Amino acid sequence: MNEREAYIALNMMEKIGPVGVRSLVTELGSVLAIFKADKASLTRAQGIGPEVAGAIVNQRDSVNWAGEIEKADAVGAHIVTQIDTEYPKQLLEIHDPPLALYVWGTLETRDKHSIAVVGTRRPTHYGRETAALLSFQLAKAGLTVVSGLAQGIDMVAHESALKASGRTLAVMGSGLDHIYPASNTDLAKSISGQGAVITEFPFGRQPDKTTFPMRNRIVSGLSMGVLVVEAGFNSGALITANMALEQGRSVFAVPGRIDSHASVGTNGLIKSGAKLVITVEDVLQEFEFLLPQRIMESKGAKPESAPLLSENELRLVTILNDGEQDVDTLIRGSGLKPSEVSSLLLEMEMKRVVRMLPGRVVEMVR
Repeated sequence: MNEREAYIALNMMEKIGPVGVRSLVTELGSVLAIFKADKASLTRAQGIGPEVAGAIVNQRDSVNWAGEIEKADAVGAHIVTQIDTEYPKQLLEIHDPPLALYVWGTLETRDKHSIAVVGTRRPTHYGRETAALLSFQLAKAGLTVVSGLAQGIDMVAHESALKASGRTLAVMGSGLDHIYPASNTDLAKSISGQGAVITEFPFGRQPDKTTFPMRNRIVSGLSMGVLVVEAGFNSGALITANMALEQGRSVFAVPGRIDSHASVGTNGLIKSGAKLVITVEDVLQEFEFLLPQRIMESKGAKPESAPLLSENELRLVTILNDGEQDVDTLIRGSGLKPSEVSSLLLEMEMKRVVRMLPGRVVEMVR
């Protein structure tokens, strides 16, 4: 067993985690020493009591780390440990970085410029549109979009980053053989080709109420900041935001209607000091001294040529040429269904033809 294999084995063990392993390494001198020390020596490490020491002794000779590596290879994934150069440096900065990451796809150095986009599993139409637009623009600017592969805002964030031909990382709260939700299996496959699906959980681990908070610390730990689009009072997205604050990351929130249950959490974050986000520039400006020049230049970039517009998009442009209009006016003036207008406006925002203003008002980008 070498040092990498020792980290993989420890990650598979119960009752011991990153903080405990760090304490043991401080006491014993190396991670390999954990597999040779007797119970009494293990117990001398800070925070390692007889129960944890006994669990290590009982598991260390039987844990099948070699079989775990084979399982990863079989599904086209690989395992990255804390001592590997591929391990994200920003994740090592948090209090309890995972001992190992199962990676389906690739981790790249540029992923250090990541923004997490998270929110409710049951977003409103407004939430979906906003998450789609901001995620698309962040990815188009060259940032990696991180989220949790859940239904709702997470799914929209990943899909929009893929649509922008950008990178996206999906962090799961289960083993790679238990994609959750199962309906996102095809999405996970697409992400693996344009980023990575990541988990710290060994094969066989199914998601439960304890795994998602653990997953959330990785989502925020991988990112420079966390953008919450919609979140109810007890949303898991708020847990991610709180973890981001504990990790010294920035927290952003998109404002919502004051009478919307889906916006209680985001509006509360803004009241507590989170940066209010209306446009992608609100996020990019926060990191203007940390981001490469190419990313900062992209935030104000104009298309080199006029974007191609459909017949219905041109119909909306004709109305907007008279000045800014609210969405209801566009619906009445175009004769299109509300859902059609909403979809068209989202596409036109992505093409930087129009921009949404507060109060559901739309204006042309001149």
